[in-house]
Amino acid sequence: MEFNTTVTGAAFVVLFAILAGGTLTSGMPTSITMMILPGLLVFMLLTLYVGVKHGEYRASVSN
Repeated sequence: MEFNTTVTGAAFVVLFAILAGGTLTSGMPTSITMMILPGLLVFMLLTLYVGVKHGEYRASVSN
């Protein structure tokens, strides 16, 4: 499977929707949930960025 921008974006949105849905349906108060979701989004974006950069590095080293 080749990951391009569309596939990566779709996978990111689906994963975030699953995690947000689980967080929203938990027993936590809404105010706490609304503080957790932005942090979760930022963490996921940073993880995605580091993963893409690592993949670029691995691709450049193996050639």
